Amino acid sequence: MTPTEMEARIVRYGELMPCKTAFIDAHTPGSDQKENFTIIGGGVSESADQHVHIRDTPGFNIGAAGQPPKCRNSLHTHTTAEVFFVLKGRWRFFWGRWGTAGEVTLEEGDIFNIPTGIFRGFENIGTDYGMIMAVLGGDDAGGGVTWAPQVIEDAADHGLVLGENGRLYDTKQGQELPDNVAPMKTLTEDLLERIPEPTSTEVIPQYVARYLDLMGLSRNAPAKVIAEDGILRDKPGFEIDFVSRGSLKGEEIEFQDNVVLMPVRGHWKLEWEGGSATLNPGDTCLLPANFKHLLAPSMTGEASLYRIISNDDPAGPTWTNL
Repeated sequence: MTPTEMEARIVRYGELMPCKTAFIDAHTPGSDQKENFTIIGGGVSESADQHVHIRDTPGFNIGAAGQPPKCRNSLHTHTTAEVFFVLKGRWRFFWGRWGTAGEVTLEEGDIFNIPTGIFRGFENIGTDYGMIMAVLGGDDAGGGVTWAPQVIEDAADHGLVLGENGRLYDTKQGQELPDNVAPMKTLTEDLLERIPEPTSTEVIPQYVARYLDLMGLSRNAPAKVIAEDGILRDKPGFEIDFVSRGSLKGEEIEFQDNVVLMPVRGHWKLEWEGGSATLNPGDTCLLPANFKHLLAPSMTGEASLYRIISNDDPAGPTWTNL
């Protein structure tokens, strides 16, 4: 693989292209400054304006959300896995029918494997623009999102209507639902009553891993974060491990499945037969299966990254105590 071919597999943080109309709450006060990024795969955007950086999927999707302080993402639920790690800022994640069942605050580098089938939302509670990176289960992550009824109702009050085809229509711009497309139905009260309302005590120990803990655990070898036998035991359609400076021993690495590298801190040098590249915090690099490579920090100081590996697991968690 030539350096030019590899560069086509790297999405640089500074080149990310946001969409500000990606979701139904794009006009709702408090949520109208969100930026959605679709990095690998089609993601879950409801807008035709969403830019997709790399369309081929390795068995999962990679995306990101950028928000200024006090901006929030509205309550929704997923049937496929949704994992976030904080790249920049300080974030509060909350869940439940009204967002009051539980919450957790995540700092930079922390990771949250949000349980499927519960309403969840998040907001930037830091003082500057923040960014969280997302891993979504399955090649098609767009079909498993359902909004809380109040989100759909609030959006309609501000001119946005979601069709059953999963597309948004902005009545403020004169758009109307096509004749053959009905509005998205809200969940019935019977269905709403079946959605779990786990507490923070139930969720945090099983689904949250802290950056400082992972730095310690990866001192001599990569820490397996999300896997059937990982720190957060799960089978969401991929595995995630955490790599820091001492994890790798300068040996050539090869995986039989696709791999995505996502640096958190420091600069990492990727070398292979045919070239090399430097990966920086916020960059996303897609490596093909059976790709032999060397990976090591390129500078002194703190260095860490998340490594996402595809596998044959289904695209949703199969382990839970909720």
